[in-house]
Amino acid sequence: MNRIRAVVLTLLSLLALAVFFWPLWFDATGIEESLACSLAVIAAIVIAAATFVVFDGELVGPKQLALLGLMAALGAALRVATGGTGGFELVFLVVIIGGAALGIRFGFLLGALTILVSSIFFGGFGPWTAFQIFATAWVGAGAGFVGCKLARWRIPALATYGVLASYLFGLIMNLWFWPFAVGPTTSISYVPGATLGENLLSFLTYSMLTSTLTWDTVRALSVAAGLVVFGRPLIRTLERAKL
Repeated sequence: MNRIRAVVLTLLSLLALAVFFWPLWFDATGIEESLACSLAVIAAIVIAAATFVVFDGELVGPKQLALLGLMAALGAALRVATGGTGGFELVFLVVIIGGAALGIRFGFLLGALTILVSSIFFGGFGPWTAFQIFATAWVGAGAGFVGCKLARWRIPALATYGVLASYLFGLIMNLWFWPFAVGPTTSISYVPGATLGENLLSFLTYSMLTSTLTWDTVRALSVAAGLVVFGRPLIRTLERAKL
């Protein structure tokens, strides 16, 4: 049953990834771009809901559930407190530490619930929410993998992972709404029907100019610094708490 669930979750993540990448494979010629965006949002919401249903029951025991609720609440508060300060986002620090200490599944759920809780209680819902849920969940799951496989060099590995995850998060979150961000007439606009290479080059240029060199870099540096300074003691505390 666990193997079947893992396969289903992998397929759901791949479907979600395809939705993120819709501008690179979906030819929007002949339909309104707003309709294409709406379809992508609906698909992301449906896949996110299905993922939560499949994950139901993965965490057993009151201690794990209490840790998940506590850390999701902390992450949500930090997201609201720091999420709009030029890329300085401590929510990633909570998600990565939680995933590294408590595993891939915990990290996935922590990332997803952190976004969900902060959106519910602090009015941050929008068409981007389903995409943020998945992207942050993947950050937590990746931290669980790194923490498990590279335990001997865990802090340097997690700091490096934090940098990579920060940039990849920025790229993937930019991708789904890029066709509507700059209009249809610029040199970095999305062009329905253009080749994959042409649209990919335009997107990478757009992302580099708007977030990679600024917002994403601040996020990457702040997450890496936080992991180096606070990662080891916090991970050890969480590992003792789960026993």
